[in-house]
Amino acid sequence: MAAISLSRILKFWAEQKPDDIAIYHEGTTVTWAELEARSNRLARAYGHLGVGFDDFVTIALTNSIEFFVACYATWKLGATPQPVSAKLPKFERDQIIEIGKPVLVVGVAPGEHGEVTTLASGFAPDLSLSDEPLEELTATSYKAMTSGGSTGRPKLIVSKHPAVTDPDAEVLNFQKEGSVLIPGPLYHNGPFMWAMAALGKGNQVAITTRFDAEQTLQLIESQAVDTIYMVPTMMQRVWNLPTEVRLQYDVSSLRTLWHLAAPCPVWLKEAFIDWLGADVIWELYGGTEGTGSTVLDGVEWLAHRGSVGKPTSICEMKIVGANGETLPPGEIGEVFIRPKSGAGTTYRYIGAEAKTMADGWESLGDIGHMDADGYLFLSDRLTDMILSGGANIYPAEVEAAIDACAGVRSSAVIGLPHTDLGSVIHAIVDTPDGNLTEETLLDHLAERLVRYKIPRTIEFVSEPLRDDAGKLRRKALREERL
Repeated sequence: MAAISLSRILKFWAEQKPDDIAIYHEGTTVTWAELEARSNRLARAYGHLGVGFDDFVTIALTNSIEFFVACYATWKLGATPQPVSAKLPKFERDQIIEIGKPVLVVGVAPGEHGEVTTLASGFAPDLSLSDEPLEELTATSYKAMTSGGSTGRPKLIVSKHPAVTDPDAEVLNFQKEGSVLIPGPLYHNGPFMWAMAALGKGNQVAITTRFDAEQTLQLIESQAVDTIYMVPTMMQRVWNLPTEVRLQYDVSSLRTLWHLAAPCPVWLKEAFIDWLGADVIWELYGGTEGTGSTVLDGVEWLAHRGSVGKPTSICEMKIVGANGETLPPGEIGEVFIRPKSGAGTTYRYIGAEAKTMADGWESLGDIGHMDADGYLFLSDRLTDMILSGGANIYPAEVEAAIDACAGVRSSAVIGLPHTDLGSVIHAIVDTPDGNLTEETLLDHLAERLVRYKIPRTIEFVSEPLRDDAGKLRRKALREERL
């Protein structure tokens, strides 16, 4: 089947199965016919507010059916959705609006951004507006995502892929007309991509307002979910449920569990493989920029424990040393990626410059090594590295060791100033029951880490350190302690 414009994909499925559920959100549903009609009417309302071809529409809505209606209304005008967190402080949203210059901001109180038109959450278009299909228009870019990056200032990552989809294309191991669960925040690139790709193939998509471990298992059972998007934080919260709770739900419908966006501890991945089967557990590494990715399933992972997979057919990868040299297998350096379609073909930045080398190679700021078979093993983010007494220490390695200790829900490792060593390691450890002692944790780490990588100081907290997208605000945590 040829690609279909995202301005037409709802019509395509509504004609085939108008009364089937397209989106399920905590007991509320919308059918394909309803989603098509609602987004047509909303598109006309947006059009009257000045939204046109290739404009940006900033969407600051929580996970909801309203979020999807707003995105499809935007696509129906040939415009580009630009999602942000509904909880984003006005200061940060101001910066995004300044660089992106959207025509409309959805989910924000009227007048909050001066002359930029805003619509509050829950906006209902005039019922006198038609809900019939609009003229077919296809945006040049199907999404413009926000990233903080290493600078601390937001930037937009604007896709160079047009707003089209192919229901018959093989994508992300999705079934056609299956059932997909996205329990992560839709303003993040991963959940957004997975949800929209799933709908493009006619899947029912279930979403949650926020992640809850037991609710996730309930939804897999009640919605006969065959594909789920997760991050390691979610996986760990599921695994931390009492065993009898985790095993009381029928999850046999699940054929693909994707995890990405953050490092997954080896022990946690092994636990999920033992529970659900190696062929169910899939991992992807890549950036919002879309320059390239690696993929592998659990069967392949068991033969290459700790790897995130081999580069896919659309890209090349290499490991680069401090002097710009290409490193041999086994040596750690910075990961560089190049799309086979050519440099600059997958995205453009607004508000930042790409870190590039000659011949179109780009870095996302990750470090790692490749083995002799071409499998990539990640170590950490380059910007997160701690230099202590002349030694390079990568927080992800220390966090993985901490997270493997019983009673730990999540952890964050940061470097704090030290007059002699330059920096020392400080660990912030989330222990929800509060029963873990520093002595027990240090004994655990002594069995897993060389002495200089063991935290000098440990701070226990009872709040999760990673959000539902698996993201950690390491810079903010460090600044609070300083």
